[in-house]
Amino acid sequence: MSLPTTRHVAALTGDGRITLIEQPVPPLRDGAVLVQVHASLVSPGTELGGWRQLAAQRAAPNPLPAPKPFGYSNAGVVLATAGPAAAEFASGDRVACIGAGYALHTDYAVVPHHLCVRLPDEVSFSQGAYAMLAATAMHALRRGQPEFGESCAVVGLGLVGQLTASLYQLAGNEVIGWDSIPYRCDVARRRGIGATATVGQDDEVTATHAFTRGEGLDAAVLAFGGDATSAVDTLERCFKRTPDGHRWGRIVVVGGCTFQYPARTTNLDIRRASRTGYGYHDEAWEYGAPYPAAAMRWTTRTNLELCMRLIAERRLDVDALTTHTLPLSGVEAGVAALLDQPDRILGVVFECRN
Repeated sequence: MSLPTTRHVAALTGDGRITLIEQPVPPLRDGAVLVQVHASLVSPGTELGGWRQLAAQRAAPNPLPAPKPFGYSNAGVVLATAGPAAAEFASGDRVACIGAGYALHTDYAVVPHHLCVRLPDEVSFSQGAYAMLAATAMHALRRGQPEFGESCAVVGLGLVGQLTASLYQLAGNEVIGWDSIPYRCDVARRRGIGATATVGQDDEVTATHAFTRGEGLDAAVLAFGGDATSAVDTLERCFKRTPDGHRWGRIVVVGGCTFQYPARTTNLDIRRASRTGYGYHDEAWEYGAPYPAAAMRWTTRTNLELCMRLIAERRLDVDALTTHTLPLSGVEAGVAALLDQPDRILGVVFECRN
């Protein structure tokens, strides 16, 4: 069987367009897997700066010197592997793949074997393309160390926020979601999130105290980019309060936001949750041997496997997050048609009809 030598890749141009370019398929080095991609998922916050930002670029273009390939989460079928470490996969295996620079929006991807997991029979390629963002949400959950029965607010109901809220509920937490875009709050409620508050329309503090029956929050997750100082100030008023007047709880920052840390925030733990778990960006692990399971139970790989199992068992709903499915071959016209209503875009899947 002859392997492909060229591929098509979606690329950002800097003027609000996403175009398709042709480039060589990367070499298949030891420990890597060549995948014929069937679907990929756009991560708008990290990849585009948000759909609003992409729409704004059309009015004020800032062209890049050359189109920039992007994407880091896709799913497809294994065509070939290289080296003994990657021999865990065979030609024809259905897999989900992640990794910046690897799992691009493309028709052929070369990915380190530890950044690939088998897709359960019940999981479609479009569902499998949620692998990176689902594992990111899973790692945020682990960083937050929730206890059964706690109350949590997820601020920012984009893709990662929606998935994080679902996982907190699966972990036995009561979850309220906050977002400034009413459509995202509607989606969250349809997906079974306990309650929502639309920032700018609702009183988040009143809604959150009512949701927690006056007890206050145990935890919160910040799942958005930009300045979060106002959000943190508002959240602080929603946390549990000790008899001496101190607020108590945990804030996990999974988005790219920043904020001022007020001196009065004496008993709120601030935790960053970056990436998908241990192993990501450790090239020796990505291409080579696993970490000992007894020493490191939850790695990027085991987080990915768990997420795929939850999707297969219909305990983690990703279908309700997919608002648009576009052919990769028509990506430029397809994305341009969406940008008239950027606030009604959530999950965008690019399909390759090979």
